[in-house]
Amino acid sequence: MEREILRIENLYFNYSDAPVLRDVNFTLHKGDFLGVIGANGAGKSTLLKLILGLLPPDKGEIYVHGESVKKTRPQIGYVSQKANSFNIDFPATVKEVVMSGIRKRMFSAYNRADRDKLDDVLKKVGIFEYRDKLIGRLSGGQQQRAFIARALIADNDIIILDEPTVGIDAVSVRGIMELISEINSRGITIIMTNHDTPSLTAAANKLLVFCEHGNGELLDKASLTDAELDEIYAGRRGHHHA
Repeated sequence: MEREILRIENLYFNYSDAPVLRDVNFTLHKGDFLGVIGANGAGKSTLLKLILGLLPPDKGEIYVHGESVKKTRPQIGYVSQKANSFNIDFPATVKEVVMSGIRKRMFSAYNRADRDKLDDVLKKVGIFEYRDKLIGRLSGGQQQRAFIARALIADNDIIILDEPTVGIDAVSVRGIMELISEINSRGITIIMTNHDTPSLTAAANKLLVFCEHGNGELLDKASLTDAELDEIYAGRRGHHHA
């Protein structure tokens, strides 16, 4: 039986008097790849923040590994959209940025196992040779690989990515999508938004398409017809009242 990893029940969220999410319900299992699709303002990033425990829901429940996020901050890897705004003068090397993903007690030193894990994740994401370079000197695609490595090194079994390919060249986008799919193939659950709907839909096995009422429509990609996929690509599903 598939192991449930995330469950959302009757989720509502408003900004002031503007309703954003209404009665969102879905369940993910270990190894799912959920593509979150919808127009700007549909609540995609808001949903991710709610799952991460960064925003409190107005109503409803979010369970990660059976625990309510109202009671405990979930251990989830997070890769934000940052390529267009990253400070190239940030004084940290690739290995320092990635190692910061390891949860340590205050003043605890990194050990040999941590350093071995660093080498392993840097090789997996294809930037091992850049480990000693300043993160700001890497290309946008290489920087995003470093932040994916940071999410991986913490041994999270859920990784959330919020438009991770924004501002990155087409060749790097393909490489990053292939990397994310490879990570997912190892049983890590992926939740991702992306402005490139076709590439996200191609990678995902489940789609959460926000409709005009903000309640989301969970779809199993395997059950969709070519015509239904074309509707999603064309943006004819997922319009929002905002």
